[in-house]
Amino acid sequence: MRSLTPEVIRAGGSGAVATLVMAGMIAIGSRNLAHFDAALVGYTFATLFAVFGITYRYSMWLQRPPTRLYWRRGWQVFLSRDRLAGNLAAWPGRIVGVFALNNFIFKRSTTRWAAHWLIMWGCLMAAAITFPLVFGWIHFQTPADDFERYRVYVFGFPTFSFRIGSLLGGMIFHGLVWASFLVIPGVMIAMRRRMRDHGAEAVQQFGEDFLPLILLFAVSITGLMLTASYTWMRGYAYDFLAIVHAACVIFTLLWLPFGKFFHIFQRPAQVGVSFYKDAGRTGEQAVCRNCSQPFASRMHVEDLIRVERELGYSYDMPGDAAGHYQYVCPRCRRLSMALAQGRLWQAGRGREVTDRPGIVDVAAMMDAAAAPAAAIDRA
Repeated sequence: MRSLTPEVIRAGGSGAVATLVMAGMIAIGSRNLAHFDAALVGYTFATLFAVFGITYRYSMWLQRPPTRLYWRRGWQVFLSRDRLAGNLAAWPGRIVGVFALNNFIFKRSTTRWAAHWLIMWGCLMAAAITFPLVFGWIHFQTPADDFERYRVYVFGFPTFSFRIGSLLGGMIFHGLVWASFLVIPGVMIAMRRRMRDHGAEAVQQFGEDFLPLILLFAVSITGLMLTASYTWMRGYAYDFLAIVHAACVIFTLLWLPFGKFFHIFQRPAQVGVSFYKDAGRTGEQAVCRNCSQPFASRMHVEDLIRVERELGYSYDMPGDAAGHYQYVCPRCRRLSMALAQGRLWQAGRGREVTDRPGIVDVAAMMDAAAAPAAAIDRA
């Protein structure tokens, strides 16, 4: 019970509410389970678990001081009166650039971009097809007057119809096949990079980097084997393949809240950060208290100081003209660190210690701070 902090309680409550809402949507969308396939109940319970886990972790993530501040500032900047019109005009372009095109990855590496783009769109296509079918939100019925057609029902309401043997019918019925054709090359590209890139090899872990790719490949390849079984092999080993495919999908859903897949749900917050940076670039700039040169946005510096204090870090410099270490630009930090090391070197050899007025005394600040120099550099 001691571990049930207010943050954990709020996150658990949010997860429970999200799970109940999803369960209610399944019941309503399937017309009180009238169109729900009982054979897919395993997928449903795995999805409900994933919803709880993702909501719980996302809530805990939003309660961290840095994330909470970025989240609030992002909405404040986006909805501010003087910037709202421009933000609304820029929002569609950023959604297309960041999500649809993944241009922020393309700037780093075309290979990484190809892997991310193929996996992302393959998974989105598969999710858009699988979840509505599993939940009973979409089902197909043959009209009484035309047995060569299927009518699509969405949440129990009839929509369009199509011929079973038409090109549209083939595209719809094989949508998961097209998704697999995107995911498998993306997984291969990502796997090749992880096995050949020495920089990636130094920091990668099996559970974070390899397991997600293995799961995506397993889901895709077993799905293709199911299609091959009922299309060309007269259903040979179909039952076994269906069980293996279901196990792969369920394990992937259970792994969503814990592994690297969670960044899929974090990525939308990046749009708010981009608006925050825009406001910082066009707003008041922070001026270095040592060299009097602008080096960052004043809003960002003040927010950073606030987050540090919430986390228990103290980088105030009493009696110094700078007042706080974050008001010193990176250039002066490097210079003052070098001078402090030089004074220590002179004192250690019994020489007269020379000082340079106007430079922040980093050595004194480091003695007073609660964190080591490495933490200061990270901050």
